[in-house]
Amino acid sequence: MSTAPPPAPTPAPAALSSDQQEIKIISHSNLFYWWPVWAVGLLMALLTFMDGHIGTVVPPKSEAHESAEVTTKGGGTTFNKRDVIVLPAPKEGENRPAPHLKLHMSHSSSYGVIWATTLLLVITITNVPLRGMWSVVVIVVAVLMSIIFALAGWWDTIFFYMSALDIRINAGGYLFVSLVLLAIWLVTMILFDRQIYMIFTPGQLRVCQEIGGGESSYDTAGMVVMKQRSDLFRHWILGLGSGDLVVRTSGANSHEFQMHNVLFVGRKLQLIEQMQRDRPVVRGAV
Repeated sequence: MSTAPPPAPTPAPAALSSDQQEIKIISHSNLFYWWPVWAVGLLMALLTFMDGHIGTVVPPKSEAHESAEVTTKGGGTTFNKRDVIVLPAPKEGENRPAPHLKLHMSHSSSYGVIWATTLLLVITITNVPLRGMWSVVVIVVAVLMSIIFALAGWWDTIFFYMSALDIRINAGGYLFVSLVLLAIWLVTMILFDRQIYMIFTPGQLRVCQEIGGGESSYDTAGMVVMKQRSDLFRHWILGLGSGDLVVRTSGANSHEFQMHNVLFVGRKLQLIEQMQRDRPVVRGAV
């Protein structure tokens, strides 16, 4: 009499790692992409301080003279062969204070041009979406236009007129704008953006769509999660690998959620797909 071998034990499903138990998706505002503005502004402020030059404000009709001889008030010290700026004579009864040399200013106007160009580029990139092939089209057109300008000899003329562009900001101006923008950026990133989120757990999705709003729960069975086409300039150059997610729930009351500007979107999408594949199965009593 033979006996049948006992059935092999069913292997238990692999336990999810700690980073897969809960996957939080945070939708960031477009202000996240403005980090180059405050970063370049702080760099320009540092370079301006290191430059060591000082700027001042003089009244209209002031005159610049080269190699002048200047004697201080009361017949004091005499300076020979100095470049000076002569202020106009004050009007009768006018009490005009002497100019104060306290504005840290660079001798080069390129710092202001770089910061202004960065600001304009960020404004354009964050407000003009160029997804998929549009990014490639813009790059190809820019390269072709550069070649055409070079063959036509227009670059010399463009650079000549651009060299006349003089944008100067003192170090205090750079610091004020950059530090205020940095503070707003940090508060938005750390506090406000984290109030709009999705939390994926095995078998469940929790969604909060507005600041101060409550959560809604959905079953992940049949749920579709996909990433929209990337914007090369916004998502990769400024966003460092961010992207937009679209989530569609299943069932009679299906919903579609769009989560914009999700950081490390590729890695988050892989974890969500793995969680859906490894969804635990609840065994009923036999």
